[in-house]
Amino acid sequence: MSLEEAINMPHREGSSARDEYRHPLQTLEFFDVEPDMTVVEIWPGQGWYTEILAPYLKDEGKFYAAHFDEDSKIQFFHNSRAGFKAKLKQSPALYSQVHLAEFTLPDELTVDEPVDRILTFRNIHNWYMNGGGEARVEQAFKAFYEKLKPGGVLGVVEHRLPPERSAQDQEKSGYMLEKDIIRLAEAAGFKLDGKSEINSNKKDTADYEQGVCTLPPTLRLGEQDRDHYLSIGESDRMTLRFVK
Repeated sequence: MSLEEAINMPHREGSSARDEYRHPLQTLEFFDVEPDMTVVEIWPGQGWYTEILAPYLKDEGKFYAAHFDEDSKIQFFHNSRAGFKAKLKQSPALYSQVHLAEFTLPDELTVDEPVDRILTFRNIHNWYMNGGGEARVEQAFKAFYEKLKPGGVLGVVEHRLPPERSAQDQEKSGYMLEKDIIRLAEAAGFKLDGKSEINSNKKDTADYEQGVCTLPPTLRLGEQDRDHYLSIGESDRMTLRFVK
């Protein structure tokens, strides 16, 4: 199965509206994800990318969905994982070969074999915020480095803070400085292998009352200035490829 075929499968009908912002075909091609690879997705949420990766890797490759800790005391983590498990159970034809793993901060990844690709989409800001800071991000990157095969790739998509802004703006906004992500990944042993503007959005000023969640799809302010935020679209995002 090709990536394009996986992306165009009918089960994605409810998810494909976001393709114009998330560009799954171009993003996964940039990360050089091939159908015979062993791939880990970190914190897959409700499975937007899993809907593509699971069928794409089902026949020739292997797919690990490294979700939240099953025993987490954080209710959101518990509910998100439960919803993801229910999704897998409802569609065995698509998801029977998904290996459900865990990534627990700062550095516990329950995958017991070397892998070709580790992918993380819009997660790093969550590791940085709430007191985690750079140390927690670097610990996560080190865990990923250890699990990858030599020559393996870490693919990162993250909300991007304008470069002139201060590191302090990362603490609550949900946006991260690209230069800091690169520096922390390199400190963990990675080499930057490529940058892409696939997921950029020049309309995003990254200076909203409720941070990145002000924009779609969350629209945290509800009806307040809704049309304005819809006209901006989803966040400006860095897309980075690191190699071990």
